[in-house]
Amino acid sequence: MDSENENNAQHFLHLIQKSRKGKFKVYIGMSAGVGKTFRMLQEAHALLKSGIDVKIGYIETHYRKETHELLGGLPLIPRRTIFYKGKQLEEMDVPAIINLRPEVVIVDELAHTNIEGSKNEKRWQDVVEILEAGINVISAVNIQHIESLNDDVKFITGVEVQERIPDDVLRMADEVVNIDLTADELIARLRDGKIYTADKIDTALRNFFKAEQILQLRELALKEVAGQVVRKVESEVPKNAALRHEKLLACISSNEHTARIVIRKTARLAGYYNSKWYVLFVETPRESSDRIALDKQRHLINNFKLAVQLGAEVVRVENRHITDSILEVAQQKQITTVCIGKPHLNLFKVILSTSIFNRLLNSLSSSNIDLVILS
Repeated sequence: MDSENENNAQHFLHLIQKSRKGKFKVYIGMSAGVGKTFRMLQEAHALLKSGIDVKIGYIETHYRKETHELLGGLPLIPRRTIFYKGKQLEEMDVPAIINLRPEVVIVDELAHTNIEGSKNEKRWQDVVEILEAGINVISAVNIQHIESLNDDVKFITGVEVQERIPDDVLRMADEVVNIDLTADELIARLRDGKIYTADKIDTALRNFFKAEQILQLRELALKEVAGQVVRKVESEVPKNAALRHEKLLACISSNEHTARIVIRKTARLAGYYNSKWYVLFVETPRESSDRIALDKQRHLINNFKLAVQLGAEVVRVENRHITDSILEVAQQKQITTVCIGKPHLNLFKVILSTSIFNRLLNSLSSSNIDLVILS
């Protein structure tokens, strides 16, 4: 009885805390220059005109004329000054925002890495702190900064984006708005000098601002916002009891690169279905802590951290029979979809080399569990 009362109290406390948090709106775009900051400032003016106490916590106009002009008439919270390596730099003043307690604060560049010595390493952590103080936040981010899309973005652009936000940050948002332009419209804005200064236009056109790359990034942005809508429907529309609730299991090996891909792609699927998901690593005798190479141990730990960051629960078991462990965990966790890597993965080779691979397929099939092979 005491345990039941405690659970009820915790549930009610969670509801209270949730109601006290600020609302979070995110403008998302396929690249720089689509107009995210411009739209945030337009919204700030509209809110101010409606009598809402809105302030600018941090904005980056990149001195784009049309955007910079919109700053006029908006109250700005002064940035704090930090001296770093002999230079005077500026960061958003989070304590000042929380002390002033505006109804709405505008915070640009969600994926920004704060200067060393700041309380939080990343700006998205600053935003979480502001939200927990009960202040509403409007922010913006480009699609290439989302953690689980890192490999896709690298494949499209040839660049590995270093500043990234966990997918869960975007899932915290009460509203996600896609600022969409066609490739031709974005390139025209670039040529007209509305994104970069004249000396940078030709370089941008040869590199990031190629039509085929813009189209692919646009597709990622549209899919992300569509996924957000699906999650909102799942969480807010009464559920039909007849629907199957997805639970995903990502099976990884100690291979650093391929395991990371499986984790990120499963995270995308879990995000789309708004489902709980797990990452399973089966430690065979040859991969025991006293036998596995130190670099593989390090990569494995990093992949576990990535999985947790993306919202997974990590399951680590010791067994010489990988397929047996997959079946056992799938049954224990009531998994609906098992995700594994494509055939060149060490894990898949092990499974194929065993005589019980057919049993794995048959068992999954008879249990109504899908098997997804990720490329």
